[in-house]
Amino acid sequence: MSSGSSVDGIFKIVRRIVFEVSMSRREILEYIEKYTKPFRVTKGKGFRLADFDPGDTQGLKIDKKQAAELLRRGSAWLAMEQDMLYAQDSWSVLLVFQAMDAAGKDGTIKHVLSGVNPQGCDVFSFKQPSDEELSRDFLWRYAMKVPQRGRIGIFNRSYYEEVLVVRTHQELLKAQKIPPQLVGKNIWEERLADIARFEDYLTRQGVIILKFYLNLSYEEQKRRFMSRLDTPEKNWKFSASDVRERRYWGDYMKAYDEAIRATASKSAPWFVVPADNKWFTRLVVAAAIVEAVEKLDLEYPKVSSEQRKDLAAARRELEQQ
Repeated sequence: MSSGSSVDGIFKIVRRIVFEVSMSRREILEYIEKYTKPFRVTKGKGFRLADFDPGDTQGLKIDKKQAAELLRRGSAWLAMEQDMLYAQDSWSVLLVFQAMDAAGKDGTIKHVLSGVNPQGCDVFSFKQPSDEELSRDFLWRYAMKVPQRGRIGIFNRSYYEEVLVVRTHQELLKAQKIPPQLVGKNIWEERLADIARFEDYLTRQGVIILKFYLNLSYEEQKRRFMSRLDTPEKNWKFSASDVRERRYWGDYMKAYDEAIRATASKSAPWFVVPADNKWFTRLVVAAAIVEAVEKLDLEYPKVSSEQRKDLAAARRELEQQ
């Protein structure tokens, strides 16, 4: 399929989805899957980040205007699904974003969820833990922010930092006040097992978990850092610590390899999303969220006969006022 016909096909299908809703659910999901399946990881055995190309676009070539319009339509569909999610008040959705610096987490969250009602969505950016948080178990502060039923929760960085940053800079582990005899050579494998069990527990309580690793290349990160340095209005985004962390790139890649390998599952999949092209990153993330929510087969709550009587009585009272 040529890039032109790909674009035409995508616009056609999204237009039908958002405005006509005339396609069968199976048709919709089969089409979306073309842009999510290559990046979805549900089995960790044999996983290697090296097998995923940060510059991959699945052969799709579109300009910024076309990408923005396509993303807008996808966001509109997501907004409709979110409205039913909120009304049904049964399921909740947890979106976990992990990445190296400059991979575009903030921009992806902003653009993909631009049409979602803020009243039904919470974004949490986990920074350096407070003294209170350091006095608790490592999952405590994250468990406290799990979205309630009917809502979408977004973790901009997450409990995975505990097996990424803390693993890379193990001096941080000392601040967590864990009894020394419990800090053994298998602590990272133990934490990964704890995370996998935590996610399994959440999914059995009705929390849909989607985990996104924005897969940025070493070369593209340098280019984006240079852009921040060369553009005065972007200087505020840059920190000298960003360059220092690049020294540990190999350590981080190994940690991500092991984290994804240990925690990828069908119920809590990872999406290793190419991040060298921001427009494609956002389209894949949007498609993955829409796909997951659409599979819930959401609908608005049905009104009972008693409720209909109450509505009719309310109508008569209003008409008489």
